[in-house]
Amino acid sequence: MINLSSFIAFHARRTPERCALKYRGEEISYAAFDRRIRSVGGWLSSVGIGPNDVVAVLMKNSPAFLDIAFAASHIGAIFLPINYRLASDEIAYIVDNAGAHVLIADEELGATAAGPAPIVLVNIAAQADATRLATNATPATAKRRLPSDLMRLMYTSGTTDRPKGVMLTYENFYWKSADQVLVLGLSRDTRLLVAGPLYHVGALDLPGIAVLWQGGMLSIERDFDPAQCLATIEADRLNAAWLAPVMTTAILTWPDRERYNVSSLRWAIGGGERTPEARIRTFSQYFTNARYIDAYGLTETVGGDTFMEPGLEITKIGSTGRPVAHVEIEIRDDAGHRVAPGENGEICLRGPKVTPGYWKDPEKTAAAFFGDDWFRSGDVGYLDGDGFLYITDRKKDMIISGGENIASSEVERVIHELPQVREVAVIGMPDERWGERPVAVVVLADRAALELSDLTDHCRRHLAAFKVPKQLVIRAGLPRNPSGKVLKRVLRAELGTSA
Repeated sequence: MINLSSFIAFHARRTPERCALKYRGEEISYAAFDRRIRSVGGWLSSVGIGPNDVVAVLMKNSPAFLDIAFAASHIGAIFLPINYRLASDEIAYIVDNAGAHVLIADEELGATAAGPAPIVLVNIAAQADATRLATNATPATAKRRLPSDLMRLMYTSGTTDRPKGVMLTYENFYWKSADQVLVLGLSRDTRLLVAGPLYHVGALDLPGIAVLWQGGMLSIERDFDPAQCLATIEADRLNAAWLAPVMTTAILTWPDRERYNVSSLRWAIGGGERTPEARIRTFSQYFTNARYIDAYGLTETVGGDTFMEPGLEITKIGSTGRPVAHVEIEIRDDAGHRVAPGENGEICLRGPKVTPGYWKDPEKTAAAFFGDDWFRSGDVGYLDGDGFLYITDRKKDMIISGGENIASSEVERVIHELPQVREVAVIGMPDERWGERPVAVVVLADRAALELSDLTDHCRRHLAAFKVPKQLVIRAGLPRNPSGKVLKRVLRAELGTSA
């Protein structure tokens, strides 16, 4: 069996009382987790979920999130975590596009849960223990899965006006887990802080459930709070973490951080943007026994394609490290030709943890690969002579705010619905707290007027709050190249100069 439940059952037989999950002071042993998975799997079967059916969840972090994720795998279903920060319109599109058979949502998120699938609400008690949804259900027997079977769908903003469903197989998951064991030294002694949202590949997979593969422990925070994270590191003697850049900054600037004993921490994975040298040094000064591991990865590769190596954080400042054991990276030009070390081009990846493609979208799948199976990241960078990767530009038209990807074309589609707008370009501008903030540059229709409040009110009805532009700039026209493409780099430069 290669279901996710198989390695939980293995640890439940060997070390039944060992802690697998910890949440709000409660420890959940491997034996208890194994029972919960089979019970929740029985409940899913009882409501008509079978092999290859899609189980969508709209949930904050909790043991129930993992109960359902592993139970879906146990019965051969496909798990679909959805970003709970999205607006109802966005959630409805994902549920519909995925063909989800059920949407399981936290009760507090019920107002935004939407789509054609039946909705099951999870109360506070069930968030701590999903077996409360499974009253009188017969524990399920595992359904056999194959390496090529889909384990999960994850929708990513990409660079299009609608998110794409990334297909992730069991083969993808196990190869990425093996690579992380090699790079990070994961073992039964790994105790990981899970403070980022589990719907995100960072918290779920970097290294996330690979820690459970090794028999380690996940300490789950429902929401990110810097003081609570520091208190949990101290109380649970946590030795590992994944932190989005905005989370790292919040922790390192927390006024009372010195009151906590964080000496147990050995490493924290960052990444998602170029890490300033000052942040690495500040991290090392505070977490005196830990190192900050810069990394690069994609939803399409289950995260973690390169990692910075110990002792080279400053020597190779600006790099995200070298590829893991089973990932190849090449830098290619627009024609698909490999370029020399030090030369910029598109970052392309190949290996067994790369997605087979996008759900129900053969055209986008074909466009995402060069003909020789190299996946095109859309990111621009270069490899130095030692094989270290440097990122020099993001995915085209992508904004990264607080660790969340925002496709500018998606925001532009919504703004275009306003009758006052003739043209619009959405760009990312530097922001001290969030890394970047979305800015709308608008050309108005004749005799039209538009205030920022009107723009944001409209956007909030159709988009997640983090995607809503924080600034409105009115211009007479947009800079374009000879073929008519808007030159966003020119807008960023001009607005940066005038700021």
